[in-house]
Amino acid sequence: MPHYRRVGDIPRKRHTQFRSPEGKLYAEELMGVEGFSSDSALLYHRHLPTAIVNAEVVEDFRGKLVPNHPLKPRHFRTQDLKFGADTDAVTGRRTLFGNSDVIIGFAIASAPSPLYRNAVGDELFYVQGGSGTVETVYGALEVSDGDYLVIPTSTTYRVVPNGEMRLYIVEASGHIGPPKRYLSTKGQFLEHSPYCERDQRGPTEPLLVEGEDVEVLVRHRAGLTRFTYANHPFDVVGWDGCLYPWAFHINDFEPITGRIHQPPPVHQTFEGPNFVICSFMPRKVDYHPDAIPVPYNHANVDSDELMFYVGGNYEARKGSGIGIGSLSLHPSGFTHGPQPGAAEASIGADYFDETAVMVDTFRPLDLGEAATDSEDPRYAWSWSKRGPDWN
Repeated sequence: MPHYRRVGDIPRKRHTQFRSPEGKLYAEELMGVEGFSSDSALLYHRHLPTAIVNAEVVEDFRGKLVPNHPLKPRHFRTQDLKFGADTDAVTGRRTLFGNSDVIIGFAIASAPSPLYRNAVGDELFYVQGGSGTVETVYGALEVSDGDYLVIPTSTTYRVVPNGEMRLYIVEASGHIGPPKRYLSTKGQFLEHSPYCERDQRGPTEPLLVEGEDVEVLVRHRAGLTRFTYANHPFDVVGWDGCLYPWAFHINDFEPITGRIHQPPPVHQTFEGPNFVICSFMPRKVDYHPDAIPVPYNHANVDSDELMFYVGGNYEARKGSGIGIGSLSLHPSGFTHGPQPGAAEASIGADYFDETAVMVDTFRPLDLGEAATDSEDPRYAWSWSKRGPDWN
């Protein structure tokens, strides 16, 4: 989890008078989670963060979800998705999958997003390509290809791409953070963790913007609302605490390996409400003399496995049409494993050059409109080389 950080100007004691050079009292705001019993930050605003002048219902642009029915493994190609010339990362994202715990989307952003406040749960971005700046009420963060970015609930932000930026987006119903087994009782990363505090980046200075009647889009349990704030929300002169946006590059994840094939939990990077996120990295593979480096066949009896292929050459999927930008969905109820011949071909390999982001959900994933538009119908039959769409 993020460690304590102090940015900008704050008073020596919390909940005490803190004034501008002109003598005006700054407005203190506690940004906290889990009802005053978990992480928080104290922010000091030039203006009241409560001052709104309008609130309007906005039609939910995420679209409808349909079940994975008939049940089958599926392959989707984000590289085939179409986006407009001025797509932004908030209103322009397209829905791939979802359930009551998580919505997974994709965007190729080429224009700055409107301000957006996520008030239901945390968001996680994986930058699959390009670079940009994520401006937040806490300050700005520069992100580029391979970065994860965790944005806490209720954080007002916008995304400003440098040219074109490809984003894989996870919207949680709750909080996203490092697996608890990697943390001490006081929240420090333990020695067996595959990444640590040194790998995390947070805002380093305030981001102050002037403006009036500023629109902020809020995602909440009933849908979407557009607030108009009397003053620009990026007016925080300083803050401190353990709740703030933070970035972490996937290359800073140190793979855990063994003499024989290691199960997916060794790749776990984050956990959220009823889902986990794993990073499969280039790594030395199994070094037992009789090891079979690719995964064994396994049945997901309690989870849907969603793999996003972002680099290298994924050994277990050779011959299946999988490429960079592909997503494979292996649902609960389907036994899946390496493609025919992959196990034999992997024997003797000592290194895999592959990068993938996996989301495992513990409730079934339904399909969004972007999944329907990008599906490869042949994938389900790639183990047998027979089936309705094979020829």
